[in-house]
Amino acid sequence: MTLQSSTLKVPGASLYYETRGSGPVLLIIPGGPQDAGVFAGLAGRLADRYTVVAYDPRGNSRSTFDEQPEEQSLDVHGDDAARLIEALGAGPAYVFGTSGGAQIGLNLAARHPGQVRALVAHEPPSMMLLDDPSHALAGMRDLHDTYRSQGVGAAMRKFFSENGLSEGPDQGEAGPNDAETQDAPPPFEPTPEEAETFARVSSNFEYWLAHGVMPLSLYRPDVEALRGAAVVVGIGEESVGQPIDGMGKALADRLGVKRAAFPGDHMGFGHYPDRFAETLHLALGGVGA
Repeated sequence: MTLQSSTLKVPGASLYYETRGSGPVLLIIPGGPQDAGVFAGLAGRLADRYTVVAYDPRGNSRSTFDEQPEEQSLDVHGDDAARLIEALGAGPAYVFGTSGGAQIGLNLAARHPGQVRALVAHEPPSMMLLDDPSHALAGMRDLHDTYRSQGVGAAMRKFFSENGLSEGPDQGEAGPNDAETQDAPPPFEPTPEEAETFARVSSNFEYWLAHGVMPLSLYRPDVEALRGAAVVVGIGEESVGQPIDGMGKALADRLGVKRAAFPGDHMGFGHYPDRFAETLHLALGGVGA
């Protein structure tokens, strides 16, 4: 499917977005310092059923501020997503958000419910919904403090290590059984496109550490506004028992919905794009019909 790239002017920034395919609009929102490029594999596998729209949240990569960088606000991010859906003439749209992008999706669904047909919130870091969020918050404050005292490199090494993530552009190395998995090939050299995406994402680390970590961590989804909405909370099969699993469970319990199992871990959409696409399609159909 041909990729078309565009920009949308919003108050204080310009949003970069990519469109593939045809059918009902599926807006996909990356997390943390990521951008639309991390979804290339997933979007390509959904473009036969959806008009897939992926974008760089403001401050990341190609979505630039009009002036100086600003502290992230989930309300501003939610408004940006709503404006993008409106500009596409696509509302209500299907929405998939992962990690911090799931938090944006939750804000969008709570504050702009008429723009969202169904939302899949994949591994949202909704630590403020935990019975006791103090430990999780202390970890994020420690990450932020490490950035301020030791710099970007030390903070990102801590983040990758504590969350079991790879620092390389292939987004993780294969385990001993991965080669036997249908859509998980053995380790390989990144394509030029993957290397370019990782370079862009790496350039976002400092903005995310300086202006995104704490706002995303302190955001409390509006559970009352979301009750009754078509929301699926997705958790990776390999994330069960990890802190992010507990955060997802806390959200699902508050909303009174079941969690859906997705392939892989926090980066499952990149590791297992075929199975992840099918799981996402089924989840959206289950709540958005």
